[in-house]
Amino acid sequence: MNMIKILVLVCLSLLPFLTVQANEANDTSDFTLPRIQVVPIKDTQADKQYELYIKLPEEYAKNENKDKAYPVIYFTDADTHIELLSGAEFLLEEVILVGISYQKDIDEALVKEHGPYVSRFRDYSIKKSSNPERQAKYQLGQANNHLAFIRNDVFKFVEANYRTDPSNRTYFGFSLGGLFGTYALMAHPDSFKNYILGSPSLWSDIPLLFSLENAALKSKAQEINLFITYGELEKELGVHVEDFISQLKKKKYQALSSIKQVVIDSAGHSDSFPMVGVRSIKWLSNLQPKGDK
Repeated sequence: MNMIKILVLVCLSLLPFLTVQANEANDTSDFTLPRIQVVPIKDTQADKQYELYIKLPEEYAKNENKDKAYPVIYFTDADTHIELLSGAEFLLEEVILVGISYQKDIDEALVKEHGPYVSRFRDYSIKKSSNPERQAKYQLGQANNHLAFIRNDVFKFVEANYRTDPSNRTYFGFSLGGLFGTYALMAHPDSFKNYILGSPSLWSDIPLLFSLENAALKSKAQEINLFITYGELEKELGVHVEDFISQLKKKKYQALSSIKQVVIDSAGHSDSFPMVGVRSIKWLSNLQPKGDK
């Protein structure tokens, strides 16, 4: 019997065992990230239901740290961002992550048409559509209401139930979430101390954003740090981001302590996202008091 025939017989004899192992492998369950609490929360003003994805530091429950208050990173697009920011905790271990989900009790027809993230188009955008039918369907331009929900309901819940430092809040947003963060920076800058804006979808919204300028930006009463970035291959968007940054610098806002601008090498929109997470959290870690790194 030659070697090829021997190998064929061996493979045939192992086939039942391989089939059993394959069947066992197909009997799977979803993997959940450790230490993440999913908490329902209601937008009391708009009567909408959301969820918070809350991840506490590993050392949070230790007895010797019962009096310690932690900085918080708040982020939109919780479903997709929680994995990236959880991985970045090696760069900034002593921080609480709070992700804000998409609306959970939204019209099923909209979800079927666009997916579970459809509410982000409404919640993160800052102006209405010029198309009446589109506006009626999606109710665009509700960033003001969504930020009110975060300021009035999310902050209140998190700060009442966890040991946080309200003076050390950070916002992380990417793409349309970056536009939402830009709105918060201009209209309600006291919402966060640090703003991380990855490839913010500014496009034609820059004049409107500056028309919303809050007087607090001209005061030194609060120190705000800004990290803003886009991918090198995002040629068209990059022009708008550069314009926004240029106008910020010309305004010389007293509240803006620092502006860190980063262009991600050889990256477009989607593939710049992981690098934004790593580089921004590294930047943020350098802003924290030495005992909180």
